[in-house]
Amino acid sequence: MKEIVLSPDEIIEYVRNEVKVNDILEISYNRVFAPGVVLGVQEEDPESYEGLILSLQLTGELVSDAVDIDMHKLKDEIIELYHIPGGDPDDKESLIIIEASL
Repeated sequence: MKEIVLSPDEIIEYVRNEVKVNDILEISYNRVFAPGVVLGVQEEDPESYEGLILSLQLTGELVSDAVDIDMHKLKDEIIELYHIPGGDPDDKESLIIIEASL
């Protein structure tokens, strides 16, 4: 397990470079908790650098829909990310906890 603290812009950079399809990602932002499996990461528009879209298949007990999250729109509201590369929920050794700095 690894814990790191990143600024909102560094979180965007982390998602862009480190999060892959089938990884497990839990995002806490504002008053929302979104646990799920990554279905895809759509890169930003090369001119405007807007629209880093993260697609998640939610794994909640009440909601299990697929959602698209625009990381740029909520980067300042992110509180915490739990990232398990490779998608094995039992692999606690690979868990990366990212806390947002203010």
